[in-house]
Amino acid sequence: MEPTGLIGDSAAMRELRRRIQRVAPQDVTVLIQGESGTGKERVAEALHRGSRRREGPLVKVNCAALAEGVLASELFGHERGAFTGADRRRRGRFEIADGGTIFLDEIGEMSPGMQTKLLRVLQEGELRRVGDTATRKIEVRVIAASNRDLEAMVAAGTFRKDLLYRIRVVKIDLPPLRSRPEDLTTLVEHFLARHDKQRRLTVSAAAMRALARYAWPGNIRELENVIERCVLQIGRASCRE
Repeated sequence: MEPTGLIGDSAAMRELRRRIQRVAPQDVTVLIQGESGTGKERVAEALHRGSRRREGPLVKVNCAALAEGVLASELFGHERGAFTGADRRRRGRFEIADGGTIFLDEIGEMSPGMQTKLLRVLQEGELRRVGDTATRKIEVRVIAASNRDLEAMVAAGTFRKDLLYRIRVVKIDLPPLRSRPEDLTTLVEHFLARHDKQRRLTVSAAAMRALARYAWPGNIRELENVIERCVLQIGRASCRE
């Protein structure tokens, strides 16, 4: 597999790998934008591996999966007694990532209040645990990702312009699968090798033509799901339409 973990030899993928190699050593905040399933987490991993922080932690947070109060505690930590159920002190993800990288996935789903708190951390390089009065210095590289148009959200007043400027020092746009059909065969072979351990299945020419005609709104994630389902459900000598 490619050292970046990104599969495909289309012009778009070659340019993406070149951009990752240029940006990774620079200790700057990066915004990765792309449709759902295009591999934003894989790009974040490649950026971390290529950075001077590679020996430090890479901490991942899905901002869409947690409510605002829970997200604040998850990111910044909390003191014992800070809220109901806080029976002990807990370090947040930023503290755990100190000296390394934090990946904030789906940052566009953050509430306005959480955006303000995050902006303060990025500006000051320090945080305050929920329920604490003291601040703590941190030294973390931030990589953010979103499948939403953050500039449109700024125009609509749902995302802070100053926060966008902070996280978009460098922007990396990921191509959707439908824009690089020449990579489809390589991806199919990769996912077959991953999920068909006994190497029982092949993909017929007719099936490949059908795959190529499809628009793949779920991108690489959807393609892998289709191949995995094929392996599980068919389990015979060839995978046909």
